[in-house]
Amino acid sequence: MKFAAYVLLFTSFSIAWAQDNAPVAEKQQVVRVTGVRFAYPIVQHWIDEFNKEYPDVQVVIESRGSSDPSQYDVLVEAFEHPDDIRNNREYVYIARYAVLPVANASSEFSRIYGEKGLHRDLIKQLYFHDIFSDKDKQENVKAPYTIYTRLQAAGAPTVFSRHFGYEQKDIKGKAIAGADEHLIKALLRDSTGVSYLPLPVAYNRETGTPVSGITVLPVDLNGNGRVSDDEKGYGELASVIARLEANGSIENIPVEYIHLSVDRKGASPAAVLFLQWVINNGEGDLHAFGYLKPDAKKLEKEKFKQFASRKIK
Repeated sequence: MKFAAYVLLFTSFSIAWAQDNAPVAEKQQVVRVTGVRFAYPIVQHWIDEFNKEYPDVQVVIESRGSSDPSQYDVLVEAFEHPDDIRNNREYVYIARYAVLPVANASSEFSRIYGEKGLHRDLIKQLYFHDIFSDKDKQENVKAPYTIYTRLQAAGAPTVFSRHFGYEQKDIKGKAIAGADEHLIKALLRDSTGVSYLPLPVAYNRETGTPVSGITVLPVDLNGNGRVSDDEKGYGELASVIARLEANGSIENIPVEYIHLSVDRKGASPAAVLFLQWVINNGEGDLHAFGYLKPDAKKLEKEKFKQFASRKIK
């Protein structure tokens, strides 16, 4: 009996010693990404591709609600931050996106202005409250229409309104809570619906055509006050991107950068590694997801490379 007890005691001690002295598996690193929701599809694609090279780093998207999650490592945004935020973050300007006027495809408004197009003064008349506008010079719009906009402050309405000299609060119409997909649902339910959408949201990525039930309205691109034939044709995503990239100066379609950023002081090496990967590998995916390529000077690869060299050991 004593011998059996000694054996049991020795075995238990051996197991405990082995557990205490076994090599500790390296804890998987986690990078949390949050920000503008319409960028999630391309960000998720980058995450999937990144994980093939770095399986020990888990990158996850923490969906933004009415505010950002309490903890995140990478912030994806669709408009420029104010200086007090910019001074503390390091940025990657990886892509540009356009914001386009759209209408319910079954509407009388879509039938008329899908062919006629919109010039700057008409866009301002349709979409914005302006107590200083000259009502006598406004166009007589006979087709019924209802403007839909975002309720919460967001990238696309901010960029759209500022391009025409306004703020998001100046946009007319019915304000819809939620994200861009909720704006589309509202638009599709109303045969008089008119709104605006980011290019990656307005088109179906699988077909390369506008989302079913939506018409993308042509716009006066050169600012001459009319929409010529060569400024029409929004049926295919690839041709729209090619036209927008070919025009160095686009008058009446807002174009802004999508940027990813990390805290300059507190960024984890894993988060910086992910952004470095995006800079080196992400540009080839932009057109497929509805984005325009960035200006090489704005991307600043070397600047971020220097920052990354101090963070990644």
